[in-house]
Order: sequence, then structure tokens, then C-alpha cells
Amino acid sequence: MAQPIDALTLAQDLIRRPSVTPADAGALGVLEAALAPHGFACERMPFSAPGTPDIDNLYARLGTAAPLLCFAGHTDVVPVGDEKAWSADPFGATVQDGVLIGRGAADMKSAIAAFAAAAAAFAPRLNGRGSIGLIITGDEEGVSINGTVKMMQALAARGEHVTHCVVGEPTSQRRTGDTLKIGRRGSCTGRLRVLGAQGHVAYPHKADNPIPKLVAILAALTTRRLDEGTPHFEPSNLEVTTVDVGNPATNVIPAEARAVFNIRHNDLQSSPDLERWVRSVCDAVIAARGGAYELEWTTGGDCFITQPGPFTTLLGDAVADVTGAQPAFSTGGGTSDARFIKNYCPVAELGLVGESMHKVDEQVPVADIAMLTRIYLRLLERYFDAVPA
Repeated sequence: MAQPIDALTLAQDLIRRPSVTPADAGALGVLEAALAPHGFACERMPFSAPGTPDIDNLYARLGTAAPLLCFAGHTDVVPVGDEKAWSADPFGATVQDGVLIGRGAADMKSAIAAFAAAAAAFAPRLNGRGSIGLIITGDEEGVSINGTVKMMQALAARGEHVTHCVVGEPTSQRRTGDTLKIGRRGSCTGRLRVLGAQGHVAYPHKADNPIPKLVAILAALTTRRLDEGTPHFEPSNLEVTTVDVGNPATNVIPAEARAVFNIRHNDLQSSPDLERWVRSVCDAVIAARGGAYELEWTTGGDCFITQPGPFTTLLGDAVADVTGAQPAFSTGGGTSDARFIKNYCPVAELGLVGESMHKVDEQVPVADIAMLTRIYLRLLERYFDAVPA
């Protein structure tokens, strides 16, 4: 009989693998070795694309019947930053005063360890009532091209349909389990280049200064309030993140000026509609002032929501069984791989407190890892006792 998975030990083993995107550093192998003795069929799913790093991913499944409840997460982490500023080795997985310190402790190796431990503990009780899957990528903190999005495509292509999915991102605010994310705002980025003609500042009629035009465009974009929000979403917002001219001279009118802005939008907006609006603003300014512009538009993720219903109620009740309080439903924060999974099944996010993620001395209380493991185990018990519609 396989030994139970200890979530803390597994989290430490994962943290000790310096899997800074796009490196795996053996993290997937650690997880695979933990799951295989409990009957999980483990499959590596490597993907590549021109101009992007090759990424290895792991899909582990127990059972063959429907429904298929999956946990999803990522073993890749962000760089440690100034290693000297850490109080402990960022890849040492040190426990100090009941707190686990290390890169990935909060985001999100501890959550992966928690749902792996819960799944292994529940495995003997599954009894053919369905299947449990783990969708683990090494590409979430990077360009997110060769990870979850391609794993979901591959599973669907071979007829393996996920029924529901829980992503272990650090969604909690003050205590583990206090927040359940049922959606995310969309994200789109505009890279704007306004073109003019270089010349001497003493002879402005012989040049074409692009800076006032860029300023006019940005003023028009930032003064419009996009919407007032919805019952489940905050108002959409546009933020200018950089303005660049690259002109070291004080007596030269530059030939071009550039800016980058990002829009986080709710379900009242869409990326194509926002792009059309931005282009109309640029067209109007350029038509009035002359010159030209170029706009590069990228969509980082679509807005989505898993409407409150049987699945979210089951998740909330599982949390309440362990913590004594129902979680708040939220759609705040940045993007996650849930934006890819939502195209295939209802998805929600439930994980640890994210206060320290991406920071120096990233950390999580050991007691929180144990609590999250109990929440995930209770979720499995409730799910397979009464599968939501």
C-alpha cells in the first residue's frame, strides 16, 4: 500500500527544484513520483512553438469514468530577484516559526502539494464513481503558449472531456479559503507608435512633432470612463504603463513617440470592441493634426465568469465545512490559466493567501497548507457524493 502524501514534504520537494520559467528543473518528476504509487496514470505532454521555449507539462489521471474533476496548477515560478534580500535560501524550502519560505511557496507549489495529497488520500474511495485529474504546466509565469492552452486542446482532441476544474492559484485574501474566484477580467494591451518628422526646435514648421499628438491620444483614452462595473465585476480600467521618446537632445524634435497601455475589462467590454474604440480615437487625432500612427494590439485573456450555481455552491460548502465560513465570490486580480480552461468546462480558483507571491521571502504558514489539503479533500468527498449539474 502506498504511503500517504504529506503535503508539506511534497511542497518542500517542489520548492527545492528551481523551476524558474521556462526551466522545469525536475519539478514535474517530483510530482509524478508522488502520484504514480497511488494509481495515477502520469503522462508528460511537451509542447513547442517557433520563437518560444519548449515546455514540459504533466497530466495525471486516476480512473476512466465520468465525471472528470481536475485540479490545475503550474510548477514554474518567477525569478527570486535579489537573493541577498531573502532571509533564507529561496530554493531551500526552509520552515521557520511555522512558516514555509521559498519561491513558489504561495504561487503555487504548496497548493499543488495540497491537492496532490488530497487526491491521493481520496483515491481508495473513488470506487469507479468518476475520475480525478491533475493538469500541471510549466508555462504559466511565461508566455503561456506551450502549457495549459495546448494541454486542454490535446485532451479535447482525443475525447477526454474535463467536467469541472479547480485551479489552485493563491486566491485567498486574509485567510485560506476566504475567497473563491469564479471569473477574471479580460486583459488587452496596446502598443502605440505616433510618427512625425525630425527637425530643429527653432524651425518647427520644418518638422512634425509627434509628442503632442501622442499626448492628445492618451488624454482621450484615459479621460473616458469605460463603464461602471457589473454585479460580479469591477469597472473596466485603462492604464498607461510607459511613454517613451528616446530623445537625449533638447533642441531636436523627435521623429516618433511611443506609449504602452493595458486595459482590464469586464463582461460589458470585449477586446475587439476596445481595439476599435482605440483606433477611432487615434484616427480622429491624426486626422485633425496630421501625421501617422501604428497600433499593435494583443489580447492577454478574455473576460469570463462561472455563474454561481451547483458547482460554486459545492466549492463554497466544502470550504465552510473546514473553515466554518463561506468564501466570498470574486473576479478580481490578474489573469490565470483559468482563462484557457473556461473554454472547456466550468472553472473556479481556490488556493492560499497570495500576499507574498512574487515577493522576497515568499511564504505560507504550514498550518494553511494543511487546511487547504483538508478543503480539497472535502471537495472531493462532496463532489463524488453528489456531482453538480
